[in-house]
Amino acid sequence: MIWDTRTGICERLLEGHEGEISSTQFDFSGEFCATGSIDNSCKLWDVGSGKCLETLRGHTDEVLDVNFNSTGTRLVTASADSYARIYNVLSSACVGILVGHEGEISNVSFNPQGSKIVTGSNDKTVRVWNAETGECLQVLEGHTDEIFSCAFNYDGDIIISASKDNTCRIWRDMRGPD
Repeated sequence: MIWDTRTGICERLLEGHEGEISSTQFDFSGEFCATGSIDNSCKLWDVGSGKCLETLRGHTDEVLDVNFNSTGTRLVTASADSYARIYNVLSSACVGILVGHEGEISNVSFNPQGSKIVTGSNDKTVRVWNAETGECLQVLEGHTDEIFSCAFNYDGDIIISASKDNTCRIWRDMRGPD
């Protein structure tokens, strides 16, 4: 559902997934949004019309998180299948698969510059990826239980992660945001 926050009225009902929806995000323009579902898919929606523009497939387990880059040209999905997938929003093509986690990926996010992606997993690690090549740049270890959330700061040089181990960790990228 898309709500008008001024009136409290539901503006659009987005229907089409075959299972529970686990995540959603608007692109920066607010014209489009994405939804991830336990039906193993991600859908791209036109906010104005409420129409599904595309169903992005490829994951073999539920999609747990979705995130647009700041320009709205790329979308990354995180899945219980232990992979994150990068999609070109215009073509809907999968342009990269992030391989390396040993368990479900619960959270995924682009840095503000769109050059890096951070993922958090139940394998107790946070990974930093090159958003263009899919290369794993760094494995951040230290949590003693699964990671629920991770994000870059607005400058793109600090990452925060939150874990089931009851801690948040702050990681500084000494190489900078790129």
